[in-house]
Amino acid sequence: MKILLTGCSGQVGYELERSLQGLGEVVAVDRARMDLADLDQVRAVIREVRPGLIVNPAAYTAVDQAEREPELAFRVNAEAPGVMAEECRRLGAALVHYSTDYVFDGTQAGPRVESDATGPINVYGRSKLAGEQAIAAAGIRHLILRTSWVYGMRGKNFLLTMLRLARERDELRVVADQHGAPTWSRSIADSTALILAQAQAGGADWWQRHGGTYHLSSQGQTTWFEFTQAILAEAQIDCRLLPISTAEYPLPAPRPQNSVLSSERLMGQFCRLPHWREALRLCLK
Repeated sequence: MKILLTGCSGQVGYELERSLQGLGEVVAVDRARMDLADLDQVRAVIREVRPGLIVNPAAYTAVDQAEREPELAFRVNAEAPGVMAEECRRLGAALVHYSTDYVFDGTQAGPRVESDATGPINVYGRSKLAGEQAIAAAGIRHLILRTSWVYGMRGKNFLLTMLRLARERDELRVVADQHGAPTWSRSIADSTALILAQAQAGGADWWQRHGGTYHLSSQGQTTWFEFTQAILAEAQIDCRLLPISTAEYPLPAPRPQNSVLSSERLMGQFCRLPHWREALRLCLK
């Protein structure tokens, strides 16, 4: 099977290019080869490659900047996945697409499950939800994998930012009233590969039985402040941390107060996911 992997230079795409080896011929493209803001280019690359499966971790992820350029965020996060879904329908291909905890409003007390009502509170979340809806409406074989607080050792993410700032400063102020589950990019990639291996072995009706939307995030939950404490402890960096409220750190885009996702459905069907502390320890090893 030929697999078209988008966003291969990003933190999840980079890990996926490694994890997907052995499942088929992986054609990995970065933004220079396939810019999701250029819908004609998206169509052209898919028609050139003619994959049996598209894996799409590429996205517009600048949450605050999206408030200033919503059209671009929607083109990349909603229209481009819609084009991919159309092309998959034409080819008879399947699509694996990644979404976000930000499709929820964050007002609930416990972890969100897949069937909970969505209600994004910023442009980024609305654009990602629109992408989910475009894929579902296409009627193709698909998996939508919602994840949260993604980090890794490449790209731009909270982990690398905190490591850099802690080495530069004596004191850091970190938000302590937003709750979520930090998820290692390698965990996302390895879990995806395990699921797709099951799909290959599962017969012609696997997608009909198991396709749809799943939550894929680490077990456990924490706050940005506690996550930073764990990062600095694992990295053995001495820096004073001060907990602050969301109100003390205003940003252009509002954030969900609680974006914890329940991954019980995915773990029951496919594979175990690590606790966020375990994954962080492995990442920083």
